Amino acid sequence: MHCPYHWQTLPNGMRLATASLPHAECATLAIYIPAGSRHDPRGLAGLAHFMEHMAFKGTAKRSARELSMDLERSGSQANACTAEDHTVYDARGDAAALPLLADILSDMVWHSSLPPREIALERDVIHEEITMYEETPGDHIGDLISQALWSPDPLGEPITGTHQTLDAITRNHLFEFSQKHHFRSDIVIAAAGPYSPAEFATIIQPYLPPDTIAPPKAMAPFVVKNPSTPVVQHRDTEQLQLAIAYHTPGRHDSGRHALRLLSILLGESTSSRLFQKLREERGLCYHVSSDIALFEDTGSLEISLGLDPESREEALQTIHREIKQLIREGPSHEELERAKKIAITANKIALESTSAQMAWVAESLLFEGEIITPADSRARLIPVTTEDVRQMAEKIFSPRNQAIAEIRAL
Repeated sequence: MHCPYHWQTLPNGMRLATASLPHAECATLAIYIPAGSRHDPRGLAGLAHFMEHMAFKGTAKRSARELSMDLERSGSQANACTAEDHTVYDARGDAAALPLLADILSDMVWHSSLPPREIALERDVIHEEITMYEETPGDHIGDLISQALWSPDPLGEPITGTHQTLDAITRNHLFEFSQKHHFRSDIVIAAAGPYSPAEFATIIQPYLPPDTIAPPKAMAPFVVKNPSTPVVQHRDTEQLQLAIAYHTPGRHDSGRHALRLLSILLGESTSSRLFQKLREERGLCYHVSSDIALFEDTGSLEISLGLDPESREEALQTIHREIKQLIREGPSHEELERAKKIAITANKIALESTSAQMAWVAESLLFEGEIITPADSRARLIPVTTEDVRQMAEKIFSPRNQAIAEIRAL
């Protein structure tokens, strides 16, 4: 079967990853910058996120309004997001609009004019964004568990920054960040739609900067500093928000597939252990989930739930009992096979759009250095054994490897 994925190094040193989908009517284009909140200088948390906002606020040839109008006249739309280790600018629309998408995205990322008035206005907008997260306990608990798990590493800072660090960011800081990271040679351009790799390159390349710079020196690997100090916040609320997280190996570790399946069978579905034990059998909570986050040098497995404060101790006992059983015996064969089926099917469902196909080739190339097909990725789950999962549970579920955060009633 012909593989629709391809990547090439462009004349300016950046890489172009493409998914050729002959029957697609739409196209998606993105620019992946290998810098995110983890690259914010100390005292300037939120800088990468602020720069993401400012890319939409005007360029040398388009105002913020003109950027929006030029896109929407063709029915297209653009978006962006900042993660811990990368920032994404993307646009999608009718396949025929791909040259326009390339023009506008490149204008935003490489020609942002950072108008002072827009900086002041957007600073206020981000202050409101920070307040919104802080006033939503189910969201804010994510920032608190990151603080408990990672601090003082920048991974422990909110991606948006804080009200204090946001006010410390100047136009010069934004300009320096864009000059340092937006012209890096390790940037990945990604596209999906009804074009061949050569056609993608022909359309996109004229809009890219002619020259690039070498990436900054690699950051020092994260080192776990234990024991972690619990982070507890008191506020006027009737529900307890509780998060427990564990340090894990990073995205290149040989046990990452066992880790993925461990999270699924623990709390990522309605058939998972924690959902069944905490919600269905004991009625201790409405919501409980687990998830993993993997970076170059480290990672985490996080369990989060919202519950009545009086149920806290019983819920913690139940969680730790399930963890101890996994360390002692591992999952059953049936349980593991169900987790594999959930992971494989979720991957298939997730790749049904040009945006998802674009993200697949981009993140594969950015994080793995090559494009791994979804079929090959799914195949790597099949050999994982119950003993592999048990050993991963034994490796990460240690009290000295644990962090905890809570939002409690006053």
